[in-house]
Amino acid sequence: MGIRGLGHVAYRVRDYERSLAWYTGVLGFQEAFRLTREDGTPYIIYLRINEDNFIELFEEPEGEQAEAPRLGLQHLCIHVDHLQSTLRELAARGLVEASEPRRGKAGALQCWITDPDGNRIELMELIPGCLHLGGASDQGHLHAKG
Repeated sequence: MGIRGLGHVAYRVRDYERSLAWYTGVLGFQEAFRLTREDGTPYIIYLRINEDNFIELFEEPEGEQAEAPRLGLQHLCIHVDHLQSTLRELAARGLVEASEPRRGKAGALQCWITDPDGNRIELMELIPGCLHLGGASDQGHLHAKG
């Protein structure tokens, strides 16, 4: 079929500059490129997570319809090598609030942060025994499908 993986996640944001400062300053992503309208204003700003993955930001200023949909994207999950050291680094970059790290139902270590517009982002570390790595979660009612 040729599917390689997830290409990007798109968010509507209230203010490009505020969101860019957070995604580049706190999370350390780099701006990859912009698509502009005929008048030169940004239409979409792409942020590079890694070689193959991006976040698209669409600005929807105050007063325009920007209510979160009831259906659709629930959150973005970012896989990290070591959750505690990632949280320390993000705090040093200005991350103000994060949930307490805990083991999720599938056995991975996780915590939650939000961007300036309240979009939820899960930080996840795959640890031995988690279902993502083929283990058996300590939550006995969950089973990996094979």
